[in-house]
Amino acid sequence: MHNAQEYTHQLGQLMPRGVLWDDLTQSDSEFMNWMGTLAQEFARIDARVSDLIDETDPRSMFEMLYDWEQYLGLPDKCIGQAETLEQRREAVLELLTSVGGQSRQYFIDLALKIGFVITIIEFDPFTVAGSVNELIYGQNWQFAWQVNAPAETVTELTISSDVNTALASWGNTRLECVLTRLKPAHTIILFSYGG
Repeated sequence: MHNAQEYTHQLGQLMPRGVLWDDLTQSDSEFMNWMGTLAQEFARIDARVSDLIDETDPRSMFEMLYDWEQYLGLPDKCIGQAETLEQRREAVLELLTSVGGQSRQYFIDLALKIGFVITIIEFDPFTVAGSVNELIYGQNWQFAWQVNAPAETVTELTISSDVNTALASWGNTRLECVLTRLKPAHTIILFSYGG
């Protein structure tokens, strides 16, 4: 990044050479003062270009954060609006870098990221090779999976929460919304809440 003094020097170096121009480009002339005024605008534009480069990185953006949120569909309808600038940046970065998944561990980690501790049970259709003690599931059960979560998940106020946030909130609607939206399309989730 160049400052106004460096741009003034560059402009002076770009001027034609000759007797007339040599007098105009002396450092104390009115002409060079006018060039210094132009150089201030070049330095301002140079600084804004540097700011724009910072705005391309979600970890350091500020001015374009709203544009990125609009492009990515944030705030998330399941999770809601992030409360702090840092959380908003993290939400944008998460959406830009997440690769998704279909494994059991992916959904367990996803639930933990939004504050829920879960386990997952997958079902297998019954076959003649199965034991006598197995439950009899039909062929369509291979597309079902069960999410086990506590009966009530409590989300408590944190130091980064704003004054309009409740001291605590109960419920599992966020869990259901996020998992249902990201589940493989051919599957069915069964939610089981309890001890």
